[in-house]
Amino acid sequence: MDRSLPPLAWPLGLGGLVPFAALALGSALGWAALRFPLAAYGATILAFLGAVHWGFALRADASEKAAEPGRLVLGVVPSLIAFVALLLPLSAGLALLALGIAATAVVETLVAREGLVPRSYLRLRWVLSAGAVACLTVGALSG
Repeated sequence: MDRSLPPLAWPLGLGGLVPFAALALGSALGWAALRFPLAAYGATILAFLGAVHWGFALRADASEKAAEPGRLVLGVVPSLIAFVALLLPLSAGLALLALGIAATAVVETLVAREGLVPRSYLRLRWVLSAGAVACLTVGALSG
């Protein structure tokens, strides 16, 4: 799978970091009330990252059939992690969200070696994941 990203992927992806950055900055400046919205946004994004893999599974050709179960599992596990994170105390939940986003990027890197994730997507994902993980970590440490 070697497809280039649509032209809007980078600007929209980077735009998705704006809420992370604003909420993390506010949390770091002492506005504790922003920590839950940061967790909620992080959970939403982590669930979205899983959904990408359902999309890959649904659009896969017959040569990728063997990867289907793993893709579907990877599609569900991030949303379950996000749900659990929202049930935890905020610092722990934010830390779990950061770990979940990082772990998803690591798994995607591993499956990219099999050609199951486009390299162009992987580059974008690591940039966005680094930003999200940094912001979630700031929020976790601001408590």
